[in-house]
Amino acid sequence: MSIIDRSVKFSLILAGAGALCLAMVVGAAAYDGTNCKAPGNCWEPKPGYPEKVAGSKYDPKHNPKELNKQQESIQGMEARNAERVANFKKTGQFVYDTKKIPSAN
Repeated sequence: MSIIDRSVKFSLILAGAGALCLAMVVGAAAYDGTNCKAPGNCWEPKPGYPEKVAGSKYDPKHNPKELNKQQESIQGMEARNAERVANFKKTGQFVYDTKKIPSAN
């Protein structure tokens, strides 16, 4: 490798490192941190966004039936697990499928 090849390689590495450092400095300088309510709490709504979402056009108006689906599935899971445990205590064999448990039918 000649001296010219080495100097070109060194200058390309140096230019790449300089570009990376410049990108990091510009990214860090973009945030000024002056609008924080508390340390780490720097979220601000866009202009025109209401203080209270309830009753505004941004209110998602969730259906309570849809919100309760997960709770219903958890309650069903707990009931099936209780059946499995009761059967295991009674027979000493663990049966995963609750339809195959004689008392569950």
